Amino acid sequence: MARGRLRFGVIVLLFAILRFISSEVSSDNAAILRPRGLGHRLPILLPLFLTSPDSSRILNDSFLRHLQELNRRNPNARMSLYDDLLSNGYYTTRLWIGTPPQEFALIVDTGSTVTYVPCETCEQCGNHQNPRFQPEHSSTYQPLKCNPDCTCDAKEAQCTYERQYAEMSSSSGVLGQDIISFGNQSELTPQRAVFGCENTETGDLYTQHADGIMGLGRGVLSIVDQLVDKEVISDSFSLCYGGMDVGGGAMVLGEISPPSDMVFSYSDPNRSPYYNIELKEIHVAGKPLPLDPKVFDGKHGTVLDSGTTYAYLPAAAFVEFRSAIMNELHGLQRISGPDPNYNDICFSGAGSDASQLSKYFPVVDMVFSNGQRFSLSPENYLFKHTRVRGAYCLGIFQSGKDPTTLLGGIIVRNTLVMYDREHLKIGFWKTNCSELWERLHISGSPAMPSTPIGEDPTTSMAPAMAPSVPSTYASGEVQIGLITFDMSLSMKYSDLKAQITKLSGVIAQELELNISQVHLVSLTPDRNGSLISWAIFPSGSANYFSNSNAMHIISQLVDHHIQLSEPYGNYQIVKWNLQPLVNRTWWQQHYLAVIMGVIAASIIGFSAYGVFFIWRWRRQRMYKPIDAVVAEQELQPIVNE
Repeated sequence: MARGRLRFGVIVLLFAILRFISSEVSSDNAAILRPRGLGHRLPILLPLFLTSPDSSRILNDSFLRHLQELNRRNPNARMSLYDDLLSNGYYTTRLWIGTPPQEFALIVDTGSTVTYVPCETCEQCGNHQNPRFQPEHSSTYQPLKCNPDCTCDAKEAQCTYERQYAEMSSSSGVLGQDIISFGNQSELTPQRAVFGCENTETGDLYTQHADGIMGLGRGVLSIVDQLVDKEVISDSFSLCYGGMDVGGGAMVLGEISPPSDMVFSYSDPNRSPYYNIELKEIHVAGKPLPLDPKVFDGKHGTVLDSGTTYAYLPAAAFVEFRSAIMNELHGLQRISGPDPNYNDICFSGAGSDASQLSKYFPVVDMVFSNGQRFSLSPENYLFKHTRVRGAYCLGIFQSGKDPTTLLGGIIVRNTLVMYDREHLKIGFWKTNCSELWERLHISGSPAMPSTPIGEDPTTSMAPAMAPSVPSTYASGEVQIGLITFDMSLSMKYSDLKAQITKLSGVIAQELELNISQVHLVSLTPDRNGSLISWAIFPSGSANYFSNSNAMHIISQLVDHHIQLSEPYGNYQIVKWNLQPLVNRTWWQQHYLAVIMGVIAASIIGFSAYGVFFIWRWRRQRMYKPIDAVVAEQELQPIVNE
């Protein structure tokens, strides 16, 4: 399996730019790997507003009041983040492009500039979450015509772009302009912007579930730069990633008021095309690693990249870091990692409650050149072992030959990161990212401001958010043993009965589950067509869902991201329910064992010939499990240009 989602690459070709701006050569950070240690890939999540029991004390109320006041004065694009970093390997947000708007789930990437989505005309694009962009269905779409400042497709007379990334995936297509909308939470009105319409994608870009990339890096095609150039936001944006076992989070395009205790580091745009910080020292349990500060200053320096899953240190720094961590561990046992293809550093004995990790693992401090210090909790450098309960592994690895220090998303979980480009600094503030929107009282769907003069209106915006989830599930106090939901379909009851088996397969495929997990509970006529009750069981021999997986499924259902083709028609999720493991009936918990027992008893009752016939029939139909994963080659985090 791949080591995680890695997105630190190098652009090899010039990309097209607008008529009214100068040409530029930019570096993109977008190598993409699938998450490691997983038997299957999960779909895109809705925002999760899950809280731990003591999370409320983390948030600074005065900061929230300042932020609310600033938002009233200077509207910005407030957006939710979806997915879980280690389950999916990335975070996504939603953008709507065109008139009427077409929805896309895009990976937020501070190391990429251009924003792109698959185009309807794409001859080599994968099967992603949403339908491809259809330019002819948007009344406001305009191709970016050839000009002296762009790479041009002479045949189509249109500007083009091309990206190649470190793990050998690539994206190429044409550039166009259209109205981009930021969702119901945003106070920023829809804006016209340039984006890429893909005609070809390869590698992990082809296989990923997300539709494309939202470029937040430095460069004239960056969505941030375009909004700043239009003077609709200030030159700043912020990301806030959810914590371990929670996921979700928040993003703001535009300025926010920093809390008084936010820690800042200088970020030099002339040093590197990537967002860098001036890391001087790393302390473990209060003790500085015996390193020359120059070790963190190689090539691009210390790069902060939202699109990379883990963190990577130069060899000398990694050896000292690993040794210091291991010297501070007492009462934990060193065990093998979840993937035999990697020599992970893992430990068991810490328990399954992530909030108690600080009792077993030391605090790690990053000290910046200005003397300010940012402390990392264990969740900022550990990931859960996927095969051993209560075990954790280091999420900081040794980088390749490139001396750049690369800090991925794991480092900033439950951290508000402010990219203050105007003042050339990046800020860090520990908080609970997954409940940030709730505490700001904007978790509903407020009406969008009126469309500005000269811009084109959009006819619809983001769907309503998923219902809130009881905190007992969020904190892990109660395990989720069963998911049930009722679906209303416009298809007639008499017609649906013959299609029900096929429909269960479609639902399993859309939710990326095994078909054995999806069970029909009831099917009844309804005034709108048919009403179906479904039950979803944990996979394999598991008795319960992880919190992130269960929320994943519910969010997909509530936000209507199941694509039902003909003849099923339209559907609505009438209600859903999470059943605790303790409340599941004996039959629900042991239905597979009962079924297997009945089958075994039947076989015993057969004649010897019958037994031989069944054995021979099954032997001829042996197949490879559908969730089998082929190990991937490990990729270096950084390559030389």
